Amino acid sequence: MAPELPGVFAWLAPILASYGYLAVFGFLFIESFGAPVPGQTMLMAAGVFAGAGRLNVVGVAILGFLAAVAGDNVGYLIGHFGGRRLVLRFGRYVFVTEKRLDKAEDFFHRNGGKIVGVARFVDGLRQLNGVVAGIAGLPCRRFLAFNAPGAAAWGRGCDRRSARLNARPA
Repeated sequence: MAPELPGVFAWLAPILASYGYLAVFGFLFIESFGAPVPGQTMLMAAGVFAGAGRLNVVGVAILGFLAAVAGDNVGYLIGHFGGRRLVLRFGRYVFVTEKRLDKAEDFFHRNGGKIVGVARFVDGLRQLNGVVAGIAGLPCRRFLAFNAPGAAAWGRGCDRRSARLNARPA
């Protein structure tokens, strides 16, 4: 039986019960390249499942890290090869306008690679981080060098939040 998840997490329980690690990887991967999917929420719900013994916390952490880095790299490739034109054409479905993209790109040019790691902790930036880095022309190796540690730190923070959910009385 799946553990009971509180509040907004409840709708993820059947998905986690049916697909387990695949759901964790899929949600985080898709969110990380720009799609509006609740990846962070899924990671926290998976932490609750791990606390209840339904998933392995190390497996969740490793898959979360790999999915975040892989998804961001797909976003980077979309931005690098598809460019502004592609992002503006399809970005409207995820509320990316030319004005917002201009602001993000300008901010990226001013702050360079350090924004890649920090963006992981800001909703919206987390999802479009790779795409904007690709458009801005950040070298791929530099993107990866900042992205991987950011993903590791972000996943660790989600594990701590889910641990607090596990500690709450039922």
